[in-house]
Amino acid sequence: MLSGYAFGDAGLDRSDALRGDAAALAGLWPDARVLLLDADGRAAADADGQPLRRSGAQLGGHSSEAIFLGIDPGGQAHYALQAPAGLDVPRWIDLRRAATSWSPTVAGAFAYARGMLHWRARSRHCGACGQRLEFQRGGFVGHCPGCGSDHYPRVDPAVIVAVGDGERLLLGRQPGWVPGRWSVLAGFVEPGETPEQAVAREVHEETGVRVLHCRYLAAQPWPFPGSLMLGYIARGEPALPRLDGELEAARWFTREEVGQALARGEDASTGPIMPSALSIARALVEYWYAEGTPAASPASIG
Repeated sequence: MLSGYAFGDAGLDRSDALRGDAAALAGLWPDARVLLLDADGRAAADADGQPLRRSGAQLGGHSSEAIFLGIDPGGQAHYALQAPAGLDVPRWIDLRRAATSWSPTVAGAFAYARGMLHWRARSRHCGACGQRLEFQRGGFVGHCPGCGSDHYPRVDPAVIVAVGDGERLLLGRQPGWVPGRWSVLAGFVEPGETPEQAVAREVHEETGVRVLHCRYLAAQPWPFPGSLMLGYIARGEPALPRLDGELEAARWFTREEVGQALARGEDASTGPIMPSALSIARALVEYWYAEGTPAASPASIG
């Protein structure tokens, strides 16, 4: 139902059946495309800012640090690897910047690689007994030789929601954002709650507005460092927002104000600016502007 945002399609068959075949993975390595990132999660790029193309053979023997990502439609394997020290890389580029000019599938594949490498870098030791993990199944399982525990890549679910009252859209500002930037509300799902309950809780905690009902629309992987943004549209009571300290400001925007801001782009000199085009937040604002706040929803908040 939503489109236009980045990182939603890596264009790869994840090929789970191959993850347990060490010989097959080693055989794929020489001709594989290796997605290189640095320790800060920036992607290796050429002098023109385009993704750097390196094969496994160019990088040497199959590294135990490489993570098998899957197979593209042309049959080429893709791996993720933190760039070895001393590797000659023309440029390092932030993925949020790269996503504005790279193809959606390439940006999505690098986002997938970034999320996996971040998990790997922070999962070196067993959380149960402290022993160093041994990575198996193409890098997707960290096995502890001490206590036998298996550790898997984790994703942190978060909700992001366009709240309308029938005529207006509720937006907030966080401290540190560029002047004029506003966005929809978001927050992490806590243990023991559904995403719909998280929508109601987060909106009320941040603004004091009570959500009456909400509806799921779409999701965006957000590898900064490892979230999955679950996009919702909701109807809220038309109350005056009050802040709890997390937001710098929050207020209702009329349809006219939202339309003008969408047309304005990144120019904040004459009014507020909406979320960037690469984020699901922008897609939610555009959806609300085109479709309006739902009059009814299957997910009511009690």
